Amino acid sequence: MLAAFAPESDVTMLPRPHPRAAVIAGLLATALAMSAQPAPAAPLAQTDPPALRPFALPFALPPGPDTWLMGQAYGNTTGAYRQRRTTYAAAQGIHFGADFVAACGVPVTALADGVVFAADAMSFGSAPHNLMIDHPDLGYASFYGHLLERPNLAPGQAVARGQEVAKVGDPGETCRSRPHLHLEIRDLRHVWKYNPVTLIEADWDTLALVGPFGTAFQRDLDDPRRWQHLGDQPDSVIGGPLLNDFARPWPPDVR
Repeated sequence: MLAAFAPESDVTMLPRPHPRAAVIAGLLATALAMSAQPAPAAPLAQTDPPALRPFALPFALPPGPDTWLMGQAYGNTTGAYRQRRTTYAAAQGIHFGADFVAACGVPVTALADGVVFAADAMSFGSAPHNLMIDHPDLGYASFYGHLLERPNLAPGQAVARGQEVAKVGDPGETCRSRPHLHLEIRDLRHVWKYNPVTLIEADWDTLALVGPFGTAFQRDLDDPRRWQHLGDQPDSVIGGPLLNDFARPWPPDVR
């Protein structure tokens, strides 16, 4: 999980940014705007177009030091590896979602059109409040955790892509400890968890450049190139065996 940097008020924005923040925000905005331009037409000879990423980011606001930043990535992160037998054991030892750091109260939006499956179903974890939305047309579900308050939504209620559905909260319930959104993409049975990088349309490489956590993946020295990139991370299933119980890990296991 992530260190906090939110103010004392429960529904406020982040502290006044450092002078470098404007430069960072400008770089992020420029890169993301460029990534949003229409792609050039594919050559006629191309028969296998790139796979569609059907989801949007969970925020209407652009990224930046006074709105939200990418925190911990999905997958074989060094943080998850250290907690593979405890916090992340139920999902095969990897960080089974993506974390976005933001102050308490920042609006969270639906990734796509869908139907509410459950609100505050704590069997899914991510207290103090959570939300599961099914997307039957896409074959996936989206899960939003560590919310500030119970979403004002009922099971069976339709939601639209980009609609505000929740607010960022803090698992420590102080809005000072580690406020962030924990986001997952699951199957419609809610047991398989997938890498959001491969399913959410965004300039992930740029987002990963700036943030409080950094992109660091645990290395298996017996297969050192595996699971070392944002898009190269394994799916996980609830109750499956550990994926990253490496015999020769790097950084070393500190147990």
